[in-house]
Amino acid sequence: MNSSKSLLVQGYEVVIGFETHAQLSTQSKIFSRAPTAFGAEPNTQACAVDLALPGTLPVMNRGAVEKAIRLGLALGSHIAEQSVFARKNYFYPDLPKGYQISQFEIPVVQGGEVSFFLGDEKKTVRLVRAHLEEDAGKSLHEAFHGMSGIDLNRAGTPLLEIVTEPDMRSSAEAVAYAKELHKIVTWIGICDGNMQEGSFRCDANVSVRKPGAALGTRREIKNLNSFKFMQQAIDYEIRWQIEQIEDGHAIQQATVLFDPDTGETRAMRTKEDAADYRYFPDPDLPPLVIGRDWVERVKGEMPELPRQMAERLVQTYGLPEYDATTLTQSPAMAAYFETAAKASGQAKMASNWIMGEVSRRLNNEEKAMEQVPVAAETLAALLKRIADGTVSNNAAKQVFEALWSGEASDVDVVIEAKGLKQMNDSGALEKIIEEVMTANAPMVEQFRAGKEKSFNALVGLVMKASKGKANPQQVNDVLRQKLQ
Repeated sequence: MNSSKSLLVQGYEVVIGFETHAQLSTQSKIFSRAPTAFGAEPNTQACAVDLALPGTLPVMNRGAVEKAIRLGLALGSHIAEQSVFARKNYFYPDLPKGYQISQFEIPVVQGGEVSFFLGDEKKTVRLVRAHLEEDAGKSLHEAFHGMSGIDLNRAGTPLLEIVTEPDMRSSAEAVAYAKELHKIVTWIGICDGNMQEGSFRCDANVSVRKPGAALGTRREIKNLNSFKFMQQAIDYEIRWQIEQIEDGHAIQQATVLFDPDTGETRAMRTKEDAADYRYFPDPDLPPLVIGRDWVERVKGEMPELPRQMAERLVQTYGLPEYDATTLTQSPAMAAYFETAAKASGQAKMASNWIMGEVSRRLNNEEKAMEQVPVAAETLAALLKRIADGTVSNNAAKQVFEALWSGEASDVDVVIEAKGLKQMNDSGALEKIIEEVMTANAPMVEQFRAGKEKSFNALVGLVMKASKGKANPQQVNDVLRQKLQ
């Protein structure tokens, strides 16, 4: 559990745990050869095994197991040498067998943790487990004129359910955890992370208690498929539970859904416990055995993980830990930074520009890092021109705008065409400063009388007289020297 103080809401401590279903990016389903592609016509990707026709038997997908191993290695978990599949029994129209094949007592991935930053504070959430299971089908209620339809395309799609300890203490912390886990599963290539298509679905278990009291009764918010809705749903649920307790009502354990239109959660059903599912080992599947040689082979094929890369960026480029963590949000962003930093020799400046100007424009245009229209080498050329005093920071933003919009692709051509070259001629600058001082003698006297604000005003007048081309630092130095 995090050692930092918990945030109290109206005198209550918030307790949040997560269950996340990450759909594994395999070509076929976990126990059959049926395809897993999204968007096909209903029931065209469900084979006899998925439909639970008599006489069919499940066969384990080796690729799904390998992806579970990758997750365990990425999260510092124990990978069980032997794990067991169980039948989770419940009856629902989109579950043709009447049970779901999952793991219960002995999951494939055990323990581990996820660390992330909330602001500049480092947080760590402990994991209980991650287990392999099959997805259910999908009930469709809206397109059948009052009737419901069942699409079994998704039935049997491989999932990893990743379960945390109840370590989170605010909606902001919960969202930061979910974003970090999303980054990890996409980084290591086990899940495409598409929340709109249901590839990364989060369930938040929320309860409240007075500080020091026993854990309160939790309610599970199901299928949160965006980080924005996740925060809204948790915040509403926290307020609702506190109001209920303050009004003298007991919280009932339940599964709830979030309605984005109303911004409210509503109860869907009372929450089941493990005993309600009558778990027992699946007689059709032998124990899953994972040899150490398999684990070692997968470890040798793993990419550099985000936290490892962040540590290397700190050591190699002297970046603050916050910068390094932000720049490792995706492999594309990290690669873009390293190219720009190496080519320009300006690591911290490259970091500032990527976290600032580049990210701002991508967010505004709802684009991914892979869609940046300015090559990392081109950004590096611009950073060099800032570092050698050719352009000021403000002028550099004008250059970047031209590069981003496709107006030009060469930094020096833009600087020349727009007349943005910074004035570095000390003689010409001194002449401008002297003219400004002569024209604004009262302001000069005010500064000499101790009014420091007059200095900033004079700097502004010099920059205006130079049409923004003077080097601000040089203006400060020369002007202060002449005034004194």
